[in-house]
Amino acid sequence: MSKRVVIEGAAEVSAAKEADALVIVAPAPLRVALEGLGLSLEGKRAVEAALAADRALAEGSPAPTVVASSAAPGGRIILAPTAPIVHDTDDCRVLSEASAAAVSRAVQAGASNPVLLVGVPKGARFSRALEACALAAAGTAWEPLEARESPSRRAPPTELRKLTVVNLSSQAAAWVSALEAGRMICRDLVTGGPERLAPLRFAAYCEEAFAGTGVKVSVQKDVSGYPLLAAVAQASMVVERHRPCVVSLELVPEGPVTRTLLIAGKGVTYDTGGADVKTDGGMAGMSRDKGGAATAAGLVRALAERKVPGLRVVALLGMVRNSIGEESFVSDEIITGRSGVRVRIGNTDAEGRLVLADLLAALKESADPASSVLLSVATLTGHVYRAFGPYVGAIENGAARAQGFIRTLSEAGELLGEPLESTVPRREDYLFVAPKAPTEDVLSSNRLASVDTPRGHQGPFAFIDVAAGLRGSQLPFVHLDISGVVVTPADWQAGRPTGSPIASLVEALEVRQRG
Repeated sequence: MSKRVVIEGAAEVSAAKEADALVIVAPAPLRVALEGLGLSLEGKRAVEAALAADRALAEGSPAPTVVASSAAPGGRIILAPTAPIVHDTDDCRVLSEASAAAVSRAVQAGASNPVLLVGVPKGARFSRALEACALAAAGTAWEPLEARESPSRRAPPTELRKLTVVNLSSQAAAWVSALEAGRMICRDLVTGGPERLAPLRFAAYCEEAFAGTGVKVSVQKDVSGYPLLAAVAQASMVVERHRPCVVSLELVPEGPVTRTLLIAGKGVTYDTGGADVKTDGGMAGMSRDKGGAATAAGLVRALAERKVPGLRVVALLGMVRNSIGEESFVSDEIITGRSGVRVRIGNTDAEGRLVLADLLAALKESADPASSVLLSVATLTGHVYRAFGPYVGAIENGAARAQGFIRTLSEAGELLGEPLESTVPRREDYLFVAPKAPTEDVLSSNRLASVDTPRGHQGPFAFIDVAAGLRGSQLPFVHLDISGVVVTPADWQAGRPTGSPIASLVEALEVRQRG
């Protein structure tokens, strides 16, 4: 496991006794922002001198700047003025992204215990900006799993060990720490390569990561009870280390259970496309097609630390490799899923929805519509990125909409720098997957890539709804397509994992449980 950064709050800069750098993040013009930051006279003079020497810094420098000051902790101030925050489209990401860059720069300069001072604009939409900034800054300490495990790894000269955030309450600091514990696990599981985190090695990581947390972990190696998932895994069965499994995570609260969250996570450890093989370099980065399972695991870890009263959580992570070989399942096959629904395969590269359908069918079997919510999380389609760019694509059925689940999640995301875009399932989506012959009940996909298909991420929701046996039930069902946010920038082979939308999910669940 990656080392956790200690996160604390302080009433003022001088209260951070062990600090070795002062990091200042505020919107330009910085001279105006300085008046409300509570800097000492000596600190103000050092910043004023830097602004006088560099006009670009005063107007919002594109990069953090290190300023020497004997009055500052560690003798250094890192200035990171952002562009002015004046538009209603500006949100806390302006500050959180600058905080991450500035704290990284402080560590490069030799600091391991910086104190972060953020000039937060007034207004309700910035009410959780400090938590967002703390999360972003703490996340810079994470190092990829395989880099940490490499025998040739060279430890950096300085590492972030402690982060103190001025004006962050102790309760908020504990919240950030819990969230970062989950996000670290998520990042590890997203980026681990196809061999390092082959299905059973993914499961082993979970067993180790959840030891002592109160989360019960079990691993099902026999996946015959998940026929659609097993079909995806057919060609991988000939290689023992690539064989599939279903990882179950269960968190039971102290006291009576009042709500149950049931999560299905897509865990495709490598996606070749199967018999409909990916071409034109499309396989690069496909070891990150397990981002949904990684996010589900990270969410459960964060919730285990938060101990939300009355909330029971069960997550099923479908870990499978979509290999190509003589045993590959193929288009035109008709497979009866766990729900009893007959599925005609339209394209073997549309494998994630098959995995989710079986997992959701299993979760549905013990779900109480009055107290349960079904949630699927997946890097499901390229279309969601084509439609929304770097935002989560959220879609829910009528029962979930009546409860306002996505509305609550969206409100949380706006405050925490994880905004989402939502759509509504339409009749055309269900017509798109309607059976073409009496031999099947639903069609898994068309023959085109999702990015070339109108409503290319809504159709898969309709398929999952039908194939899981949810269509027509009163069970609230929410689907999050995280293909556009799993890494940043949106380069699946080289992008840095975000851990989004774990923070907004935890916040939304806590709000709903309190309400």
